[in-house]
Amino acid sequence: MHLPNTRLRGAVVSSVFLLCAVALGAPDADPLDAGSKPAAEWIKVRLETARIESEWATDRPLLESTIAGLKARAQSLEELRDTSNAKSAKDREEIDSMRAKNKAASGDLDQANGRIRQLAANLVAMRASFPPRLSEALELPYRSLASPSLGDSERMQLVMTVLGRCEAFDRTITSGDEVLTIDSGEGMRSLEVIYWGLSHGYALDKSAGKVWYGSPGPVGWRWEAAPAALGAVERLIAIYNDKTDPDLVVVPAVLVQASPETQRK
Repeated sequence: MHLPNTRLRGAVVSSVFLLCAVALGAPDADPLDAGSKPAAEWIKVRLETARIESEWATDRPLLESTIAGLKARAQSLEELRDTSNAKSAKDREEIDSMRAKNKAASGDLDQANGRIRQLAANLVAMRASFPPRLSEALELPYRSLASPSLGDSERMQLVMTVLGRCEAFDRTITSGDEVLTIDSGEGMRSLEVIYWGLSHGYALDKSAGKVWYGSPGPVGWRWEAAPAALGAVERLIAIYNDKTDPDLVVVPAVLVQASPETQRK
């Protein structure tokens, strides 16, 4: 039998000597007596112990090396964890800052949308006070503003469109033929009209020899007869259409000063 090491061989030799001593001391004893069994069991235990110690002596360096590697790996992971925690802490601060900015921006956007909705409502209420030519030109944007499914961005675009058209109209003198209903009893008629921006305008019925002065009223745009201005308005429209030489023409106009409450608005 091959023995694993010197210590194991010594243990076996001692066991053999012990068995010989027992046999010499009691020549008349039964070889299967009770003393031989414990000795055999003891030899087995010693052999198993020697085998385990030999395996442990062989495996111990590998286990110690593995433990050292695991400790080094654990330390490296701890350092990586600390670095990640430091970086994630900075990232969390940036995320919290961005969330705060987004919340503030969301609040500003809600306020802006509220102002746009109010402005859209004001524009709808003001439409009746626009010159009829401008009001008719804005029919499509106003129809879109009345849609209940309109989004905030679309509403803002439509409001800017209406405001832009109003500003452009207010900066120019606009003239041309227009079908209007001025006197409810006479129905619709084609008239020559000239507008001074959003403030006022003149309507001329040359065949009937009538002139009307138009301006925003308490409930919308209104036309008022101005028979004294017939000649002046005829000359004014002719100058606009390059049918006569430029000249200084005096036409009636009413200047309305806004109240302090209106100015504050």
